[in-house]
Amino acid sequence: MRYVVPVHATDPPPPSRSLLRMSKPPTVFIIDDDPAVRDALGLLLRAGGLSVDTFASAAEFLAADAARQPGCVVLDVRMPGMSGLELQKQLQTQGNRIPIIFMTGHGDVPMAIRAMKAGAFDFIEKPFQGEMLRARIHEALELDSRERRRQTLRADAAARMARLSPREREVLDRVAMGQYNKVIAAELGISLSTVEIHRKRVMEKVQAESLSDLIRMLALLNNTG
Repeated sequence: MRYVVPVHATDPPPPSRSLLRMSKPPTVFIIDDDPAVRDALGLLLRAGGLSVDTFASAAEFLAADAARQPGCVVLDVRMPGMSGLELQKQLQTQGNRIPIIFMTGHGDVPMAIRAMKAGAFDFIEKPFQGEMLRARIHEALELDSRERRRQTLRADAAARMARLSPREREVLDRVAMGQYNKVIAAELGISLSTVEIHRKRVMEKVQAESLSDLIRMLALLNNTG
């Protein structure tokens, strides 16, 4: 079904500071086999100050490796060749969590519900209002920004923890459990002074300023959801 998204003069809410701090501005990736839809959506979103890239098919999007970039995907659920649901599954297989907003016709709502259960950010039924789409896109970009920042922090924490020796990690794990130094010493069969030395080295190696800082690093690594 061909449709044209109405373009309105009302500007969308300004992007948050978290988006402005990103080294590369986020991009909205529009994937639809209908060129009229791509043009209309591109005009709508660019008028609101968003960076936009368009693709005629899921295969074209995958070939460009665009999902590695900051942003979100606005995707038609039903397309020739690889469908929107198949693209979603392919991205998940690759470990890519870029937010996806599905565009659906009335008869595609059950498919859209499946997409939501599989982790899609949202689905919008055609025809839709441009302001609503832009609002959801800004929310999706915020989500992507937070997730990428968390991944960066997690990678940094993992690199710091990799500096620890096996014994230092044993001490760290017990410190994180709230055990006293004398209990750790008894469990590991080492002296109290050795435990204190290990604790000091752990703090230095992971560059933690406090015990709470150390616990937050461990929580970040353990939270893989």
